[in-house]
This record gives sequence, C-alpha cells and structure tokens, in this order.
Amino acid sequence: MKITINKTWSSCICGIALLGLTSCNDFLDRAPLSAVSPDKFFMSESDLASYSITLYSFRTPEGWTMMSGEDNNTDNQAAVSPGNRFSPGNYRVDKNGGNWEFKTIYNCNYFLDAVLERQKLNLIQGNTENINHYIGEVYFLRAYNYFLKLKEYGDFPIIKTTLPDEEPALIEASKRMPRNEVARFILSDLDNAINLLKQVSPNQKNRISKDVAYLFKSRVALFEASWLTNFKGTPFVPQGSNWPGATKEYNASYHFPTGSIEKEIEFFLEQAIESSAVVADKIQLTTNTKNETELTKEIQNPYFKMFSDENLEGYPEVLFWRDYDAVLSSHVTTRYLYYGSNGSGYTKGFVESFLMENGLPIYASTDYKGDRDFDSFRQKRDWRLRLFCKIKGDYLYSDNGDNFFAHPMIISSSDERDVTGYSLRKYCNFKFYPGAFVDTGWPIFRAAEAYLNYMEAYYMRHNSLNEKAKKYWIEIRNRAGVDTDFEKTIAATDIAKEAKGDWATYTAGKLLTDATMYNIRRERRCEFIGEGFRYDDLRRWRAIDQLITTPYIIEGFNLWDSNFKEYVNADGETTLIVGGTRANVSPKTQSTYLRPYQIVEENNRFYNGYKWHAAHYLAPIAMDNFIQTAAPGNKEDLTTSPIYQNPGWPTTAQQGPGAVNGF
Repeated sequence: MKITINKTWSSCICGIALLGLTSCNDFLDRAPLSAVSPDKFFMSESDLASYSITLYSFRTPEGWTMMSGEDNNTDNQAAVSPGNRFSPGNYRVDKNGGNWEFKTIYNCNYFLDAVLERQKLNLIQGNTENINHYIGEVYFLRAYNYFLKLKEYGDFPIIKTTLPDEEPALIEASKRMPRNEVARFILSDLDNAINLLKQVSPNQKNRISKDVAYLFKSRVALFEASWLTNFKGTPFVPQGSNWPGATKEYNASYHFPTGSIEKEIEFFLEQAIESSAVVADKIQLTTNTKNETELTKEIQNPYFKMFSDENLEGYPEVLFWRDYDAVLSSHVTTRYLYYGSNGSGYTKGFVESFLMENGLPIYASTDYKGDRDFDSFRQKRDWRLRLFCKIKGDYLYSDNGDNFFAHPMIISSSDERDVTGYSLRKYCNFKFYPGAFVDTGWPIFRAAEAYLNYMEAYYMRHNSLNEKAKKYWIEIRNRAGVDTDFEKTIAATDIAKEAKGDWATYTAGKLLTDATMYNIRRERRCEFIGEGFRYDDLRRWRAIDQLITTPYIIEGFNLWDSNFKEYVNADGETTLIVGGTRANVSPKTQSTYLRPYQIVEENNRFYNGYKWHAAHYLAPIAMDNFIQTAAPGNKEDLTTSPIYQNPGWPTTAQQGPGAVNGF
C-alpha cells in the first residue's frame, strides 16, 4: 500500500510524503525514495536509515544562499531589507500557505506506525542497536518539527499517528492543544529518542546522537519555561486573560497537569537543568588559543576553525554538523565573507555589549579605546568579538597573492554589503573557493549551549547560582578571553546604559532590575554571535514590548568621525552620497553612526525605526486552514472550525492584527 492522501488536506493535517532528496555526502547522500510500501520496505536496518535521513531538515546554508538565520532583523544584526515583523500593519494574515502544515510530522508518524509494529514482530533485519538508533532519530525529528510549530504558533494539534483520509477524523484531529502540552509531548518524544539513540551515531557526528537529544531537550524545556514565566496572565498562555483556547469547548476547562502555571514552570526548568547538565558535565569546550598575532593572518585558533573547518569531526564541542561536498552539495558563505557580510552586519548595540578583557562593560573601563577608528573598538575586548568581526588589515584569503580587509563594504551590492559597517567573520575559511563551491562544515548543535541553558534555567528556578552553574560560566568566560570574575561584571553593570543597544534588558516592557539575569542573557548573546538564536531568545524573554510604543533605530559603525575618509575613488573624491534618491549612506546630521534604514526616506517604512505589535510574538494561521476544518456543509461559518486564531490576529485574509489584551 503506497502513501496516498487527499490533496485538499495537505496543508491541514496530513501532508503528501515527498521523499526525494536534494543533497549529498554523509549528511544526505542517499538514493531517492519515490514511494514507500510497508510490505516491501522497512525490512532492514538500511531501509530505516534511508528513510530517516530524508526527514533531516536543519537550518543550514545551501548553494548561493548564505545563512544568517534569525539574528538578522533583530538588535544583533541588520539585513539590507528588514522583514515585516517590525512593521505593524504590513505583517498580515495569509489567505493560504504559512507553516501550518504536517508533512514531516506525517512522514515521522508513518515511519513509527509501520516500524514499531514490524519491530514488535521481529521482522526487521540488521543490528538491533542500529535499528533502535534510527527509530530514535525519527522520534527526535518529530520532536524537532513540533518545536518549530511551538515557536511559531504556540498551541498546536498533537498528532501521534497517521490518520484516515476522512474529513471527520481530520477535523477532530485539528484541535489545538495548549502550548505547554505540546512542549510536554516534545519532551516525551525526546525521552524516547534518548532511550534509543546511540552515544555515537552510525555516521559519527553527521547524524543525531544521544547527546544531541539531551541538548535539544534542554533547549525546548528552557524555551517553554521562559515563555510561561514572561507571558503569564496574557492571552499567550493557557488560563491567561483572553486566552483564545478558552473559546473552544475542548479547551475551555483546561488545567495545568501540575496544578498551576508556577508548578508548570518549575517542571520545565527542572527538565532543562537535568538534561543540560548531562551534556555540559561531559563535553569540554573547544580551546581558544588567544594568539594576538593570528588576527591579521590565517587563523589557526581551534575555536575559530570550529566554525569554518572542512571536517568538524575532531571538535568534541560539536555534537552534530553538516558535511558538504564542493561539487554535489556546497554553499557560498565563506566566498561572500571574503569581501563583506552578504547583506548583513552586526549592530552598534551588539558590538558594544561585548565586555573588555578585564570583565568590565565598555562604559566602565578606561581600557576602551572608543570607535572613532575602525580598529580601536576591538582592542582589549572579548575574543569572540575580536575573532568574529573583521577590521581593517584582517587577512581574508590567498588567490594570486594575499588579500586583506580594507574597509567595510557599506555601499557595495547587496550580496557583499556590510549593512552596518561591522563586518561578519564567523564561518570564514581562508582557503580560496571559486564560485559556490565551499565545502566547509556547518555546526548545528554544540555543547556550549548546554552550559548556557543550565546557567539560565538554574538561576530562573532558584534565583541564585550553584557551584556547577558558576563553573560553567567561568569556563565560558575563560574561553572568551574575559576575566572570569563575573561578579565584577555584575557589580559594574548599568542596565539603563545597556538598554540603549540591548533589547534583552527588558521583559514585558520594563527594564530588568536583576543584573545577574541580564548578564546571563548578555553571555548568551555574545556566545551565539551569528548562530541564529537571537529572535527566539527575544521572544521567550518577552523582550520586544518596548518597541510597541518606542521605535528602535538601528545603528552601525562610527562613519562620520573619521571612517568616511576611506571611501574615495581613484581621483580622491568621496564615493559616499548623502540625501536624495541616490543616497547610499545616512547623513551626519542624524548621527555620526551609520543608520542603514535612514538613508532614503521615500517609500521606507523603517525610516523611523523598528516597531512592534504584541500579536507578532506568534504567527497568524492562514485562512484556508479555518475553511478546510469548518463544519461540513457550512464552510463559510469559520466559528465551526476547531481551530482558533492566535492573539490579536483576525480570521480575515490580508488583514493586520488588532489590539491584544494586556499590552
């Protein structure tokens, strides 16, 4: 029996099982499976391995697309064109589409339904441990895909098995479960994965392993604990004021399984603490050699190379990575980073959040040399900034001679542009790669996250740090080349000053008063430079409310004090244009710092800054999902659908959000 399903429902509950492959090498190099028949497939260990690898879909660069992830369009990084999420009224409900779909979830369920039954009957040939491992992979992958849904939509249907292609059953299965129940389901799948996965996968670190599942479990648990803590009482959590789930009979009398939201938060924090410690206690951080002379040469520092080596297998901190092949499946990241930042750039606020080597914020240290020249800002700073942000004179690559970074590419084409003037260097390999034939590896999970997850979860749970949390923090700071006395940093922190460039100084629109919590957030911000964590962190901390009333102007490097002198043509004439429709930089009258979204005002909805709407914390559900799940024979009455819309969003296509209670 082949997989079949009514196409009408492909965007609702069950997606068509598309099992073709597009990538290669150890990561995805398998023959395509055009159809899967249980009576002929799932008979051997290799069948399971072939199927499960088709479900791998992690955020990594591909071809001519460089991956900046969810750091772009935050207070960390700026893209050439910001997204609609910071432009209320332009982010709207779609008529159809979006990510309210179940294709991968369906494929995971199809695998588990067939394989678990076949395993019970002892019908699968091969190594028992490997068979269990591939089953564990699919539990993990279902959990991973459910986490994507949790982050985007919150409450979501929990589908544990394949469903009959019958309208009543599919409508019934469309009921949204409270977000904490979705998170609990994810943790349950991850527990199953942990019990089945091998410590070292059959393909080394190119496939999921037991420690990856432990680490991911800590990520999910911390995310949900943070969300419940910071959105408590609002429509974004069960039992909160005007929670839309209460409008449906099936959720109207919902109660937390632990008895209260406070106990539910404790449950998730304990899960995060326990699972993160398993990884952090075992895996040492990659060494940072902190060789000053290497900064303007081809860097051999293991910490730097962990993000740009062609083979990441030898880095214990890397738990799971993608391998590339220069011909079959490559990317272009390093190629773009030779010149600029591929239409991105670190913000002034982000750069200023990095501490001095002595552990003090820049405003509290006489060692800070300022930012008038494009090298002084990096002196005696956190090594993460020194390694992963280019300045004049930094070595780039060798191709018919050595090439060095001259100045930020602030007026170049979008594929090379340093949008803010602060140029990305993470993921840069100094070998010359022609075209889009870069085959450097890409780390997907690394153990440093476990250190940071433990610190934050433990502090949230106990309002203090135990010796283990302190040890982890010291090790993170030692690797970063920063004085390990974090108490000195905490004592010197002025949150009001930090707030000028760091949204995470806020929760629910109010400045934090806890300098320890703020510095835990700062550590996470600096450690994950360019790795795509920022937007998720800002949302779970509820750290964007302040933009509802106070727009935020993105700034970059100090252009107009002296760096503007670098931008001249062969005749010594400036190449910078201020004012008019041909302008390529913001004027000094606005700020001495480059403001990438205040260059041309006409038709520029970001000219006056990023703005926020509370509804944007979750995505709207597209209209076709309500129509498809409305009562048979009455599809025009959307109230008959078991699906409810997210807070603030209407059930009208192409409409923006309205008021959200409590914001």
